[in-house]
Amino acid sequence: MTIELSNLAAMEQFGADIARRLKVGDVVALTGGLGAGKTTLARAIIRGLGYHGEVPSPTFTIIETYDPPTVMIPLVHADFYRLEDPSEADEIGLDDYRHGAVLLAEWPDHAGGFGHEAACLSITLETADEGRIAIVEYGTDWVDRTL
Repeated sequence: MTIELSNLAAMEQFGADIARRLKVGDVVALTGGLGAGKTTLARAIIRGLGYHGEVPSPTFTIIETYDPPTVMIPLVHADFYRLEDPSEADEIGLDDYRHGAVLLAEWPDHAGGFGHEAACLSITLETADEGRIAIVEYGTDWVDRTL
């Protein structure tokens, strides 16, 4: 499925739509080149879960966590750009962070990818003439929750 995101308001709405459908154990895998809008969409999803504070990019920390009551469900926002090998995701304890939470992953391929997981919503963001487009692929757990 392809979704046109013509402006920031459309990106915010898309993020809110995703947030309403999230369940503990889900993965939202965000792929795209530098400047494609991965962090912008991640921030929109986090705001859609009810967070009202500043949402830093986890480019340097790699992982930022959000817990109720500041968000509706526990969330781990990870940016794997700086990982040089997927085994580094294990070294930072990714599985421990993921337990009982939603994983919002930027640069998922750097952590070995998550598209094979049934609970993965894979989104590839690309720049377009007017704004961005999102190419969405649903894991089997998302069949009844399509956007």
